Amino acid sequence: MEKKRFIYKSGESDALLIQAVDEHELETLDREVGLIKELTDTPFTLAAFLIEDWNRELSPWEAPAVFGKEDFGSGAAETLSFITGSLLPELNGTGDKRCYIGGYSLAGLFALWAAYRTDLFRGTAAVSPSVWFPGWDSFMESETILSPEVYLSLGNKEEKTKNKVMASVGNNIRRQYELLCSADTVTRCELEWNPGSHFADPERRTAKGFAWLLNGQ
Repeated sequence: MEKKRFIYKSGESDALLIQAVDEHELETLDREVGLIKELTDTPFTLAAFLIEDWNRELSPWEAPAVFGKEDFGSGAAETLSFITGSLLPELNGTGDKRCYIGGYSLAGLFALWAAYRTDLFRGTAAVSPSVWFPGWDSFMESETILSPEVYLSLGNKEEKTKNKVMASVGNNIRRQYELLCSADTVTRCELEWNPGSHFADPERRTAKGFAWLLNGQ
């Protein structure tokens, strides 16, 4: 599997940020990078890659549609293989960079899931992650995360929806935070509540997550 890459560099850095994005997010990546620069003095490289089939490529397992008519696939493992087998070796050939993964919405859930599947990521920024995803509640209760630093965030209006599945996002992220705080593998964890709904200023929210990781060094 090959994916389009978009590389942004903020000076010479040993900090590598990995992010899955869709076509819309490509249009706002410049703003996100600028916001990260405003929030941290730590140089970084952001490597974004394009997701063409959002519901399939980022879903950890198959699940029925929650909104609209498109079901969720099970392509997250293949996407993670692209990161670990192609993207990271290409960008971190000598293995001396600190690697972080982050994302927004379903990409935030993917980043969180990836942190349970590999220890390659020193930190994870799961920004407004889709922790309402069917089966995630059982997954997070039974699995051990391998990323020592985890940033979570959610909009304070996201759980206020008539969709019963998506309304579970609030309780699920609270429980996720509890589990991470008590995990022996986690040294630093944060849950930040942002004003607004799911679609309120995603670039700034994502930038805050990555900056939190970078500022911890």
